[in-house]
Amino acid sequence: MAKLPGTSTLPRLLVACCAFVASTPPAGGQTQAQQAEPPSFRSSSSELVVLPVTVTDRKHRLVTDLSKDHFAVFDNGRRQTIALFSNQDTPVTVGLVIDSSGSMRPKLGDVAAAAMAFARLSNPQDEIFTVAFNDTVRDAVPGRPLFASNFTELAAAVRSLVPEGRTALYDSLLFGLDHLAGGTRPRKVLVVVSDGGDNASQATLDEVLARARGSNAAIYTIGLFDDVDADRNPGVLKSLARATGGERFLPEAPGPLLEACERIAREIRSGYTIGYVPPDRDGSYHRVRVQIDSADRGRLTIRTRPGYFAAGSPTP
Repeated sequence: MAKLPGTSTLPRLLVACCAFVASTPPAGGQTQAQQAEPPSFRSSSSELVVLPVTVTDRKHRLVTDLSKDHFAVFDNGRRQTIALFSNQDTPVTVGLVIDSSGSMRPKLGDVAAAAMAFARLSNPQDEIFTVAFNDTVRDAVPGRPLFASNFTELAAAVRSLVPEGRTALYDSLLFGLDHLAGGTRPRKVLVVVSDGGDNASQATLDEVLARARGSNAAIYTIGLFDDVDADRNPGVLKSLARATGGERFLPEAPGPLLEACERIAREIRSGYTIGYVPPDRDGSYHRVRVQIDSADRGRLTIRTRPGYFAAGSPTP
């Protein structure tokens, strides 16, 4: 089974947004609409490299109370000035990408329960859509995302899945990334539940990884398989998570599966958002490193994207 968050990795997200504005309501006299209004990104003329950052301590507990002054960001080895910093619970657009191939038949009931646990611990204003895949890929709730608070509809969508056919994992990931791009929340996440194998896609793993590295999505993967599962491929699940700043989980029973979904939901709500002005517009891949001055906090572990592709120079 995978341990809870560890490795130091990730950032890409060249997005045209400069200021992160948290909607802090006045003390008293708020309407329900004001209370429900989520924090938002406001765009400006500057492009920022925006990094989702997760910090954990030695016991894999999430650390959520660090300040901007604790962090240092390096782009290709050069320290950058942090222009954006937030540790607020910002609503996200989330895609649940669920394997409904024939090999998932004995597991889909547990997957449905875990998906509901994830939704209950998510920000109620999160947008959630569900992608089901076997030989083909489909949106389980066509035409619109749901809010995380729509438990009944989400449960019905997941429980309606019929396990049959082969596994088009890579096609489903491209479908999910396309869906994320249309979400209204500035932060994007995919949660993928599969054995990591693929025997029906037209897309390749290289195509998926390239698209993922060029997106602002963090991909969390949950591997469900038996020792005799011929299609199991935990390495693919690890590559997807590592390339995007997510995490891979390998639960071996329903209890750990539930814990993995709960952990992902908490992590999404407890991370940091850090942004800086890119030092170069050279169209090349930039490696990013985030450090923490934590002498007073003991050893901390950081996870974020390993890098991003810079925009090219403006056309004269």
